[in-house]
Amino acid sequence: MIPIVYGTDPKEAVNLFGREKDGAQNVDAVVTEILANVKKRGDVALLEYTERFDGAKLSSLQVTQEEIEAAVLQSGEDFISILKRAHENIYKFHKKQKQEGFIVTDKPGIILGQKVTPLDRVGIYVPGGTAAYPSTVLMNSIPAKLAGVGEIVMVTPPGMDGRINPAILAAAKIAGVDKIYKLGGAQAVAALAYGTQTIPKTDKIVGPGNIYVATAKRMVYGLVDIDMIAGPSEILIIADDSANPAYIAADLLSQAEHDKLAASILVTTSRELACRVQAELEEQLASLPRREIAAHSINANGIIIVTDTLKNAVDISNEIAPEHLEVCTCDPFALLGLIKHAGSIFLGNYAPEALGDYFAGPNHTLPTSGTARFSSPLSVDDFIKKSSYIYYDKAALERVYKDIDSFARMEGLDAHADSISIRFSDGANPSSF
Repeated sequence: MIPIVYGTDPKEAVNLFGREKDGAQNVDAVVTEILANVKKRGDVALLEYTERFDGAKLSSLQVTQEEIEAAVLQSGEDFISILKRAHENIYKFHKKQKQEGFIVTDKPGIILGQKVTPLDRVGIYVPGGTAAYPSTVLMNSIPAKLAGVGEIVMVTPPGMDGRINPAILAAAKIAGVDKIYKLGGAQAVAALAYGTQTIPKTDKIVGPGNIYVATAKRMVYGLVDIDMIAGPSEILIIADDSANPAYIAADLLSQAEHDKLAASILVTTSRELACRVQAELEEQLASLPRREIAAHSINANGIIIVTDTLKNAVDISNEIAPEHLEVCTCDPFALLGLIKHAGSIFLGNYAPEALGDYFAGPNHTLPTSGTARFSSPLSVDDFIKKSSYIYYDKAALERVYKDIDSFARMEGLDAHADSISIRFSDGANPSSF
């Protein structure tokens, strides 16, 4: 049963529940070997790992156009329609994030600016096999497309029959993914980082995965960019006595069913609500298909905190910096300005976290494990890079060159200083364009 704690210092809140790290497994050595093998042997190693880990003996890694079209038909018109509506919402939200370059010309002879350039090629990892996450396809592909990424390469592990879940392929077609490969695990990350005979090297790897995938992403970071090192999923709900205990319990369980390491937290000003949610959790767990996973998560990593004021509840939330934050109060917008640290914020009793997972529009790839203190959800910005540019004519540089010369010499970098002053020495003939 989830414990109830009455009153707590916000600074101590993070110690009251289990924000577990999946670090018990010593996977570094295994992943290091996989990375080295793929780097050395390419496709041969990939095919061997796919047979070994996924039980699929493949003759080709790439998904064909025929397979994609068949998957769309198999998914059915109703689901395709849902995917398209979700795509529209996600597209509209992320389109607002697009940045343009700028130029500054407020001083004579000087042009300063910033240009925005999309990444050339991005790799998207989508968990697969017995599971299906078409939402992950949409959430990762759409901002990349909007950013103008040249090529989007998707990898996802096949089932033992060598096929990809049709929902994943249908989502990839709708999102405009360019190439799809039947590949998962650390070996897929290696292929995207190093490139093989079949799979092109990418500039960035995004998307969730298990501990082996996360470890591989960490190890190749620097050679390529990555989105984040994601930890277990988590939700924190702030609620007052206006909240519905059945809704709260259902939302806590929506995270608990992800895996045994997920964390579910309720912070409320109502003792009655706390007790009713505790009872609701037990009742709803009894009929949940993923009961074993959810029950372990709730018992090991869940907590209900009863506090005196909503301000104190927000302080606790800011200290924890949750991945998902629901504000189920009579006036949720009154608290919005006080919230500093959260991956995504859901306001009111009719904005459950699952709404954001699939349909509303904001991205569901969010910072976990308290990293919302300094990082943000996946966005269009993750698929671009920025370059500054500088132009000075002779007169503009002449106005400031003595300042730069002095500055450089103060740092002991005489060659820096000389590279400025030489343009105005008697023997120099600087260009006057």
